[in-house]
Amino acid sequence: MSDTAIVFENISKQYRLGNIGTGTLSHDLKRWWTVSVRGKEDPYLQIGQTNDRSTLGTSDYVWALRSIDFEVKQGEVLGIIGKNGAGKSTLLKILSRVTTPTTGKITAHGRIASLLEVGTGFHPEMTGRENIYMNGSIMGMTKTEIRRKFDEIVDFAGVERYIETPVKRYSSGMLVRLGFAIAAHLEPEILVLDEVLAVGDAEFQKKALGKVQNVSSVEGRTVLFVSHNMQAISTLCTRVILIDKGYILQDDETSKVVRNYLMFETMKNGSIEWSKEDALGDTTIKLRAIKILDQDNNIRNHFFSKSKIRVQFDFEIYTLDKSLVVGFDLTNEDGIVIFRSYHNDSDKKEWPEFKTGKNSIYCDIPGELLREGTYYICPKISLHAIKWIINSDPLLSFDVELNHGLSPLWTFYNKSNRPGVLALIVPWKNVN
Repeated sequence: MSDTAIVFENISKQYRLGNIGTGTLSHDLKRWWTVSVRGKEDPYLQIGQTNDRSTLGTSDYVWALRSIDFEVKQGEVLGIIGKNGAGKSTLLKILSRVTTPTTGKITAHGRIASLLEVGTGFHPEMTGRENIYMNGSIMGMTKTEIRRKFDEIVDFAGVERYIETPVKRYSSGMLVRLGFAIAAHLEPEILVLDEVLAVGDAEFQKKALGKVQNVSSVEGRTVLFVSHNMQAISTLCTRVILIDKGYILQDDETSKVVRNYLMFETMKNGSIEWSKEDALGDTTIKLRAIKILDQDNNIRNHFFSKSKIRVQFDFEIYTLDKSLVVGFDLTNEDGIVIFRSYHNDSDKKEWPEFKTGKNSIYCDIPGELLREGTYYICPKISLHAIKWIINSDPLLSFDVELNHGLSPLWTFYNKSNRPGVLALIVPWKNVN
């Protein structure tokens, strides 16, 4: 048996912009006449534009994917990363046969289980039990095989109390728990996961990561994993593909691709601002700017290790909500989260006050805690325990350089490959 699980050959996907049905019939007839009757090339394949959502194009046709070629080995955990709109989900939808490619073909060896978004493949009126059996049958499992795995699925998902309840009454977290449990436990040869861990809580994410590792390393199954969580990508994947505007930019070992992605996606001028129309957020809050400042409130992206590093968020609140939290992840060059900070981490009396309209808040990062290197700000804004509003890739970066005021010995060791995420100087004393 071949050790290749999936082969992507010249995969391209073209979409037509605008409302469905407006001019579509005439375009379809022209395509059918040209290709099927006259035997010529599809006339619309030449007029499509690159899928750049930030610019106004001149064509109604865009390429979500263009000339994608790669192979996935049996038992490999392949990470697929890139900014929103890069084409990651489209690629997985083609693999899962949710949509068809415009050109090219995919050859997959074995059954595929896909979890592309919360509630994928569920019938809202059916109970959790019924959906488990329905999903298993769609995957080609026998009733005996599903029954053998049923208790394990329910236990992993943690929804035993609601298993006889229609899934339309499940929360998004319960749905993703059950969906992941079904996809991972019904023994598919290929498991396809698209940002499923972003919905679950910390406990579930830990269980899910452990299960994915077990599925690949112990059971020898193939996993395709799309995520904006670079720490999860670095933990699970030995190989990563970086996609941008429908093209493969890089296909290499995880550490190299993650580092290049963080550099590629991050603005290094110390601040980023959005217009009201382009601001990130929803009807509750819009993020208007992020700034990295020095102790004199000047925008900077380079600091010495003893400097104070100030991170400022400017935003507009349209609907005041007690559950609103604003913060960020600080990550390093490998995508590892150094820490996460929210505005309400301290005592309640020290929380910044939110008001309807424009708000500006900041926090100070003690530079002496950070090793020399590059660090990234990933904004995190949510209605706590309800939903993410912004769960972003890195948007800004800054560099930390060792200060000569530190001891020469410490400076020497820290510039070498001393392990550790933080650069803590811990005082030692004699025991009296």
